[in-house]
Amino acid sequence: MAVGARSGQDEFDERPAVDPDPAAADEAAEGEPARSKHRSFWKELPILIGIALVLALLIKTFLLQAFSIPSDSMQNTLQRGDRILVDKLTPWFGAEPERGEVVVFHDPGGWLPDSQAPDPGPVQKVLGFVGLYAEGQDLVKRVIAVGGDTVECKGEGPVKVNGVALDESGYVTFPGTLPCGPDASNKTFGPVKVPAGKIWVMGDHRNDSLDSRYHMDQPGGGFVDNDEVVGRAVARAWPISRWGTLPIPDTYDQPGISDAASSALGAAPAALGLVGAVPLVLIRRRRLLAKAGREG
Repeated sequence: MAVGARSGQDEFDERPAVDPDPAAADEAAEGEPARSKHRSFWKELPILIGIALVLALLIKTFLLQAFSIPSDSMQNTLQRGDRILVDKLTPWFGAEPERGEVVVFHDPGGWLPDSQAPDPGPVQKVLGFVGLYAEGQDLVKRVIAVGGDTVECKGEGPVKVNGVALDESGYVTFPGTLPCGPDASNKTFGPVKVPAGKIWVMGDHRNDSLDSRYHMDQPGGGFVDNDEVVGRAVARAWPISRWGTLPIPDTYDQPGISDAASSALGAAPAALGLVGAVPLVLIRRRRLLAKAGREG
């Protein structure tokens, strides 16, 4: 019996261990990592929020920013309450405003009364911080003429740039609007020469736009400095029913409009190029003569 008992014990010891339940083993193996992952998500959430805010600020500063339209001066192109997207990237690469663009610019001084700059609420302040809301001391108008251009409007119009009449029927569409303004006898202007580095702007709703025409007697002469331009409005983003791009009208592609400005502004770069080329030619000639002397 003793031998049998020992034999039984030996058989028991040599018997392979029973594998645990696979499902239970998986739960045991995955339970702790799952809890760790859950905790790590909450630890990383502030970091993700911080990255999102930084990206939003970078986009607001360098790429796109949303602006709210506070007035009727750009009807019917833009309506009060529309949200527009403004391209802020191209000015960083030296691009200047072009004729026909709708641009947002800072108040040059005295264009906006203080009463037109409402104090934003807490929600607006947060949205403004991340670039989703902007309303205050900024204006939106259409660029009619740029530095070097001559602009004028007589009687009932049309507006002329460098002597070329603009067909503004595609954007001056508010009923009863005249190209020069509500009272053509009072709002005729020009010819006015736009200084270099500045623009002449007008609202599409000429009867309800305090633009360059109304500020000619101020120190700035009604002009807006290019440095005051925040960027070009490229699209209506809100409401969805009014979504659309804001292209430059074809009337600004007419032959002759850019000739005067191009000749005036293009002479300086050409002269500078000639001045810069002369020393290079002289240096190259001196090297060739020296080389010829050594070979001789």
